[in-house]
Amino acid sequence: MEKIVVLDFGSQYSHLICRRIREFSVYAELVPYDISPEELQKMNPKGIIFSGGPSSVYNDDAPKPDEELFNFDLPLLGICYGHQLIVNKFGGKVKRANKEYGSSLLSMDKNSGLLDGIGESIRAWMSHGDEAEEIPSNFEVIGHTENSHAAAIANTDRTVFGIQFHPEVVHTERGTDILKNFVLNVCKAKQEWTMEGFVEKTVKEISEIEGNVLCGVSGGIDSTVAALLIHKAIGNRQTGVFVDNGLLRLDESKEIEDKKIVILNYDLSLIHISEPTRRRGISYAVFCLKK
Repeated sequence: MEKIVVLDFGSQYSHLICRRIREFSVYAELVPYDISPEELQKMNPKGIIFSGGPSSVYNDDAPKPDEELFNFDLPLLGICYGHQLIVNKFGGKVKRANKEYGSSLLSMDKNSGLLDGIGESIRAWMSHGDEAEEIPSNFEVIGHTENSHAAAIANTDRTVFGIQFHPEVVHTERGTDILKNFVLNVCKAKQEWTMEGFVEKTVKEISEIEGNVLCGVSGGIDSTVAALLIHKAIGNRQTGVFVDNGLLRLDESKEIEDKKIVILNYDLSLIHISEPTRRRGISYAVFCLKK
């Protein structure tokens, strides 16, 4: 299955980039920014996206991808911080600027490629404190705002693009269309991913697990979905466990247990901790593990 890989540089919107791409039936996967070239090659992506992030590229401790990733000859899109990474990598200059947060009018300088069919201007969502002062040679400005002269840049020969705004958020008009242009028109990715296909593939992979499985459920969506998929795959070889640590709302443990039996269609083991001292000890241990 063809996919787009999104490198996470710490943006609050990183997962949203993947979601937007999956919404038009292309699989997208979020990976750490420091993924090795070998690991990325194994994933065999059709294109790469650099997410935004809170860092500044000119700082010594700024997160940066492996240099080899720029030699993969794959389409590359940088969003916000990712845009600045591209400017910095290819010889441009990024500088500190007045922090810009909110909607800005993005005007198109070139209505093709990444911005094909987007129109003369749109409202775009900005959230940055740095900007491109000089763009690299062999790049051209394809979009600008009042405060950002290089809000969108492109090197069409290398299919490398950078945008200062966030197309993944609903505040950006035609943002999904911009992502579609990159994923479908530039990367040529096929629209072959569906949630039904994901469930089928996941159940098949889980069914290959040997032995019995202990699955902890909490009452939330994530653990419920995980438990359901595992049960579909291996049936009674799974044991579901819900631990009442004594810190839940009144009767919440019974509500969770009842709901799980209805949704999962199998008995759920309930572990109830009633002794206050032991309850505090377990809660403290959990807190320490999370730290």
